[in-house]
Amino acid sequence: MKIALMDSGIGLLPAAAAVRRLRPDADLVLSWDPDGMPWGPRTPEDITERALAVAEAAAAHGPDVLIVACNTASVHSLPVMRARFEPDLPIIGTVPAIKPAAAGGGHVAIWATPATTGSAYQRGLIEQFADGVTVTEVPCPGLADAVHHADDAAVDAAVAAAAARTPDDVTTVVLGCTNYELVAERIRAAVQRPGRPPLILHGSAGAVAAQALRRIGAGPSPEAVTETALTVLLSGREALLPATALAYDEGRFLQAVSPVR
Repeated sequence: MKIALMDSGIGLLPAAAAVRRLRPDADLVLSWDPDGMPWGPRTPEDITERALAVAEAAAAHGPDVLIVACNTASVHSLPVMRARFEPDLPIIGTVPAIKPAAAGGGHVAIWATPATTGSAYQRGLIEQFADGVTVTEVPCPGLADAVHHADDAAVDAAVAAAAARTPDDVTTVVLGCTNYELVAERIRAAVQRPGRPPLILHGSAGAVAAQALRRIGAGPSPEAVTETALTVLLSGREALLPATALAYDEGRFLQAVSPVR
């Protein structure tokens, strides 16, 4: 079994780690685009062009399924990518976890990039899945880029600024950018208010990993340990996991379980 994941940057690490935990016997291909990132400020057409190139690089390694572990690419490029690769290569998109967050009730905050915040795409998800629930959209300028570069000071500043824009009575935070899942506990610490119930965070990595397995008719098998390969593609070039990826638990986990070779 071979599972590929793509993103503009290292936001694919949480989903990759989730896949690895569910199927330790799967080979992984991680494809991202340091030459073209960040994708957020680009036009939809340019994002799609970059996403297709990153996907083509991954597809060349013959995966059974490709996870688009990027909210921006999922918003703008999924129809084109599915037309290009399916049915031969199933494509799994990433959607912010608004539906499960809203199901829990309470005041929900959606942390997302400025480009996604207030977008027709996100507003559509809110109308579809969070009707009757109080939802606050919180833009997080600079956070995705700071996470990608593992810049701790910039991460702390961006998280603090977004936390200041998050209402005190929020009970649940949706992490609407895959990069944010890499600093989830720092977000929790910044938003948690004294005397309030424990904050609930909703990411997408686990659900996306499970959906990818379902699409190829495979189930979780966390005990299935075997020697596996990890291939890293940086704008199409084979490489080692960069130091920024190894700054996070997910990157270190992937490197320890199946080092690049």
